[in-house]
Amino acid sequence: MVDRLSPRRAAVWPALRDALDALSGDRGALSILDAGGGTGGFAVPLAGLGHSVTVVDPNPDSLAALERRAAEAQVSALVRGVQGDAAGVSEVVDAASYDAVLCHSLLEVVDDPAGALTGLARALRPGGVASILAANRTAAVLARAVSGRLADAVAVLTDPDGRAGEHDAVRRRFVLSDLLALVDAAGLRAGPAHGVRVFTDLVPGALLDDPQAAAALAELERRVADTPAFRDIATQLHLLAFAD
Repeated sequence: MVDRLSPRRAAVWPALRDALDALSGDRGALSILDAGGGTGGFAVPLAGLGHSVTVVDPNPDSLAALERRAAEAQVSALVRGVQGDAAGVSEVVDAASYDAVLCHSLLEVVDDPAGALTGLARALRPGGVASILAANRTAAVLARAVSGRLADAVAVLTDPDGRAGEHDAVRRRFVLSDLLALVDAAGLRAGPAHGVRVFTDLVPGALLDDPQAAAALAELERRVADTPAFRDIATQLHLLAFAD
């Protein structure tokens, strides 16, 4: 389940929930596509709200875990797993068949981010919403610099894909203008942007093991998520986009 008090998700969940609530006010229960949703970290709690969620993921083990998680949460009837390339969802789902699509931590790993997002946009019904979550280049530069890995910081800053080199597990990182350009190319209209994990990856890990401190950190994350100065140094950028 999505821990709505978790500092790591504190900025994503409220923004996503508000966007879906606005849609469901007009449409009732929604049909949601989660591209690369794996074990259902978002799909299962969204099904718990009464929405129907299709998860497209290439990993059969992840889909098996999704099935178990949905059963434990008693939402199996609302969750469907489809094995397939999350970057090529147009091959496994119908066009204009979903009210919302989730594209979380996908654009940084696919071969063709523009093509992947365009395919997801085609799956949206008019008026639908896309939730896009991607790794932030600026945060990666900052994290490496403050930890003393200055050469890696320069590499991330100057590399066209925002990578620290061949040893970097992330294929690419973005700044907000990159995501806005991808959204525009996909034929979507950009909505609000949020910073995710502004402080969570910078504080001592032991802080997250203290429930009271973690709750305070989650509240802080929510409060700064919309502030550009903080948003732009967050580990991840969250952008909502709409199909007209």
